[in-house]
Amino acid sequence: MNSVEQHRQEAPQQVNCMVVTVSDTRTAENDKGGQLILELLQEAGYTVADYVIVRDEPESISNLIQHAAERPEVEAVLLTGGTGIAPRDTTYEAVAGLLEKEMPGFGEIFRMLSFTEDIGSAAILSRAIAGTIGRTAVFSMPGSTGAVRLAMTRLILPELRHVMRELYKD
Repeated sequence: MNSVEQHRQEAPQQVNCMVVTVSDTRTAENDKGGQLILELLQEAGYTVADYVIVRDEPESISNLIQHAAERPEVEAVLLTGGTGIAPRDTTYEAVAGLLEKEMPGFGEIFRMLSFTEDIGSAAILSRAIAGTIGRTAVFSMPGSTGAVRLAMTRLILPELRHVMRELYKD
């Protein structure tokens, strides 16, 4: 068994997640991206500790993430929306300014997968980012359901328990 397989076996089976949709227009009724994250987490056996929709305002996003990282029942924060380059897209700045350790591979691989499997060269507009704040994992992905499905099924769900194992090591 290689070390990655061993790490996955040693990883916690349960991870409590907070789902955050960043949007000025979405509601719980029409938030397809957020609802898809909730469904995929539950299907994969993860626990949803909270679900919030926040306006695309940097201070609101930052405050929400900071408070989530202080909550013992929240181990991972999964954000969708606000990662593009439009003037109102501020999720990247809010998240990047808080991360203690960035996981650049998440954004890099997400854009590569988006390019090859989903939207082609439009992948360059994505500013998906991930990292950690203390022992809280933070993943920020675009708001489209295609992007959410890709990030969740190919990157986040397969590795989240492993990420948490690393964060809980002494």
